[in-house]
Amino acid sequence: MARRPNYRRQEDPMTVTMDDVRTEALFVSDVQRSQQPTAELIRAAVTATVDRLGEARCAELVAQEFGEHPDCAPSRMRWARNAVRLAFSGPMP
Repeated sequence: MARRPNYRRQEDPMTVTMDDVRTEALFVSDVQRSQQPTAELIRAAVTATVDRLGEARCAELVAQEFGEHPDCAPSRMRWARNAVRLAFSGPMP
């Protein structure tokens, strides 16, 4: 029996926040926590990933990762959410 993904995005598209989109984009980007990325790099990666894939494809890839790698995906999602909150808080350059 296949395991269901552990990640749940808000079902109503009107309740999806910008932070959700940014977090999903960072999650599916090539940026790694081990790189200790700066806020500037995180913002650039998020923008580039959303531009390249679009919001819907980012969400699809997140769900796929939770299905294929349920052992790793939650920790990457926690990192991505925290990194996005820090990178996008305060004034933007």
